[in-house]
Amino acid sequence: MTDEASNHALPAATADNTVVPPTTETELSAEKNVRSLTDDAIQAEVKYSMLNPELKPVRRIIADDLEWSLRIVPPLTDLALNSLVKSFDTNPKYDQLLDKHRNQLLKSLPTTVPLKVTAPLIEDETYWQKCCKEKWPICDIKLYDNSWKRFYFEKHIEEIIENFIPAQTDMKQLFEYVNLGAQYVKRLNIQQLLPPVEMQDKILQNEDEFFDDDDENELNDGREAEVKKPLCDHFDFTELIKFLPNLEEFHLVYGVKGCGMNFDWNMFEFTKKDCQILAKCVQQCKTLRFLHLHRSKVDDLRIRMLIRDGLLDHPTLVELNFEHNQISDRGCRAIAKLLNGHSKLRRLNLCNNLIGPQGAQAIAYGITKSTSIEYLNLRLNRIGDEGGQAICLALLMNQTLRELNLASNNLSEPTGNKLAEILNRNKSLTKIDMSANRLGGDIGKSLQEGLQDNSTLLHFDLRMTECGQESEYIINQKLKNNREQDRLRRIQDKNSHDAKTRTYSHLF
Repeated sequence: MTDEASNHALPAATADNTVVPPTTETELSAEKNVRSLTDDAIQAEVKYSMLNPELKPVRRIIADDLEWSLRIVPPLTDLALNSLVKSFDTNPKYDQLLDKHRNQLLKSLPTTVPLKVTAPLIEDETYWQKCCKEKWPICDIKLYDNSWKRFYFEKHIEEIIENFIPAQTDMKQLFEYVNLGAQYVKRLNIQQLLPPVEMQDKILQNEDEFFDDDDENELNDGREAEVKKPLCDHFDFTELIKFLPNLEEFHLVYGVKGCGMNFDWNMFEFTKKDCQILAKCVQQCKTLRFLHLHRSKVDDLRIRMLIRDGLLDHPTLVELNFEHNQISDRGCRAIAKLLNGHSKLRRLNLCNNLIGPQGAQAIAYGITKSTSIEYLNLRLNRIGDEGGQAICLALLMNQTLRELNLASNNLSEPTGNKLAEILNRNKSLTKIDMSANRLGGDIGKSLQEGLQDNSTLLHFDLRMTECGQESEYIINQKLKNNREQDRLRRIQDKNSHDAKTRTYSHLF
């Protein structure tokens, strides 16, 4: 730079060292450039300090070299790990690192890295926890065997299925997640299934002819629309089930959440084709243990088809939940056949259906033949005393049922008397719910007498049964004593088991 340029670039100084402000436009622009460069350097320093709070700003002076700083050069390991983080999308290096370097890498690795890169490589739960917390702030990891990676894949697959529109949504995104995380998926909890969108093609004629409002309304009212429907009614699980080798729980609701003003009963219909697809999927899935199909308007025709084509003689199924549906007596006869040696069912939930006396009798017959059933829920049905007595008689032959729920079934004295008779002889029941049935005060005394020699029943719900406060108090005291005896028995069994398995190798 020449002297003349230097004089124009910097403000002049007087003999007493006072700075004379620039006067020319060249001097003003030169000073402005210097100030902008200085401000940029200061802002960069502040920004770096904010991104790295553990490092405090160490600049002390403004030097001619704007990159000058007192900060110590970072270690080569940190520089190398930062380089690996930046290139992890295209050139991932993970298995070759030491454990301490892996942990440091995962702390800096962003969650935006493609899943096809991270899913096969990273098993560390810390990284997957970070991914889950970023997308779902509230996570109950206990329901997923404390595995964040399982939580991540199951939630993503569930959300894709719940927002899937048949014949419109592409399956590509779903199968990308399935191919990468199929081994981690053990449960699918589908809270809604969207119906297909019907496309209406109105065949209009005389398009060039002008119609006024009245003529156009008359034409539209009189013309029928041609409706094209997709091949399937809801999401087809057939291909998906093939890629899930570890699926054990399947929860389904054939309905729409939050439909608002667009409500239509067709949104909550479990069609015949849906039933055929589901039966085929259950038959193919040999690892399935729990099937929940609730709030889906399942009627007798659908349940019979589902049992015949999918549930009968299933090798691993142990729990069925059909609560809040429309199953009546004909459907119960099919369920009874399932209990009669054609399944390994342990838990059966038929709460809030349309089961009457004949249906309860069919279920009772199935109970007498079953050697595995442990839980039966018939709450909120219409079995009446005829069905209630049949269930009680079945308890004399069945020795595996532990929990029975007959609440809100319009039961009265005949059922109460029969139940009081079998309490002395049944040694397997531990919990009974008879709430919201008008049993009466005499039944309360009969139940009190029937429990005198019963030491296995631990819980007996008699709320809103009109059995009388005195009888309920005595029954509760008896149950309290049974629970205490059961606790002491379990402690004794545990101690005896520990004594048998204890070794004394440490003494030798």
